Amino acid sequence: MKELQPYLDRANDIIGERTNAEEKYDNEVVASLKKYGKIRKAINAANKKYPSEALKYDDSNINDLQDRYEYMVNHYDIVRRMGN
Repeated sequence: MKELQPYLDRANDIIGERTNAEEKYDNEVVASLKKYGKIRKAINAANKKYPSEALKYDDSNINDLQDRYEYMVNHYDIVRRMGN
């Protein structure tokens, strides 16, 4: 378990501190990204469900958002497998 700590520390650095509302929003984006496979559709779904946390995106930041949320999809899968 000791060798896992560096991974968890790095994940925390990447994902960062979030409020409960931000975490719920991120979870919605992740779930929608897994469902639809498209970041714009996933963000739109989360924006509709959590308008106070809504992200604005355009061509200048969509790739960064795609990378962030794909990372989170993979991270959540890893954490889920560790719990089993």
